[in-house]
Amino acid sequence: MKRYTEEFKRDAIALVDYSGKTVTAAARELGISSESLRGWYRKAKAGRDGGTPGDLSSAEREELKRLRRENREQLQTIEILKRATAFFVKENDR
Repeated sequence: MKRYTEEFKRDAIALVDYSGKTVTAAARELGISSESLRGWYRKAKAGRDGGTPGDLSSAEREELKRLRRENREQLQTIEILKRATAFFVKENDR
């Protein structure tokens, strides 16, 4: 599998954006797979303006990671508090 530089990918995406060429035509001109260019283009578009419905922007993906981490931490805290409550209830009953 051939590796392309980020600069090459940006230039290829710009070719599609500003030339009016289709992804397939631009890929053919550059001598690369249209599927590779299509993937780069979708990823760049999602990062710029949200992409297609359902795609998350880079900022949204980061926020989602952060919120999931916070949620996991809060669930752990709740579990600890439940156990502590049960412990103290037992201690009080003695």
